Amino acid sequence: MEAAATKGVLSHLSLLEVQARSRKAQPQQPSRVKELKAKAEALMTQRDQLKAEIETHKSLQKLRASMNKQCTHEEEKEEEEEMDEDSENSQLLRLMARHTQLKDLLHAHHIIGGYDIIKTRQGKGVCVSVATAYEGIYLETYNLEMDLKPTLRISRHNVPPFIPLNSLAEQSNMQTNIRTLLDPLSQHLNAFAGRKQQLKLVKELHKSVEVMESNVLCSLLVLMFTLPGEKTAVLCSLDYSDHTRCLPTRVHIECDDEELPESPEWKKNCSLLMETPVHKALITMRKMGNIV
Repeated sequence: MEAAATKGVLSHLSLLEVQARSRKAQPQQPSRVKELKAKAEALMTQRDQLKAEIETHKSLQKLRASMNKQCTHEEEKEEEEEMDEDSENSQLLRLMARHTQLKDLLHAHHIIGGYDIIKTRQGKGVCVSVATAYEGIYLETYNLEMDLKPTLRISRHNVPPFIPLNSLAEQSNMQTNIRTLLDPLSQHLNAFAGRKQQLKLVKELHKSVEVMESNVLCSLLVLMFTLPGEKTAVLCSLDYSDHTRCLPTRVHIECDDEELPESPEWKKNCSLLMETPVHKALITMRKMGNIV
């Protein structure tokens, strides 16, 4: 009896296992339908998003065309009035159009080498701005107003008189490539701005260093150092004869101790001043205990 009962139980379990496998093999129809519905909804949502993007792109193109047109204020106003001024969407579109326009301007600015160029006198001339910077800090900006006809020529500018603008213009091929003028001019102006900024930083950061002499071009700088302990004065002359660079081409040391300029220590100091901006070189010299 027990064997028969056991056999019956095993048979029942086998039957249940077969049924379970059969159910797994059968397609889950309700689940599949639900999955397809979800996929269809996702595709419709994606379609709606693409339609909205296309409409937005068309509106942006229209606004950009309006912004870029060389027309009067009244014509631009008529174009913009086609959209609802009070609409939140239209305001957002205008911001987006302005944003893309600025991105394009920045890209063009990068392509032309970082010079800002705007038309003047109804297209008869241009104004070119050359910005200067040193160690990531923007400094002065200089402007050249240029006539386009009959030939390209500089009519007005605020470039300092000690910058050889006329000589650079004569040496350039500005009629066919304006960058042959702007690039060397920018080099001169940035080098001058860098030397001027270094002098300013020397005065601000090194109170114990006395500036004995400097010129308008900042191409000559005479400093007086004080040696620690002995309180001996050292006169240091920095000559920036290459006006396209921020570093000196010659460093000369004078002292009552005639042997000091020829010492290995001060030869290293001279090399440091030749290879490093002066305000940074002085920090190193002070840390090394060479000056007060």
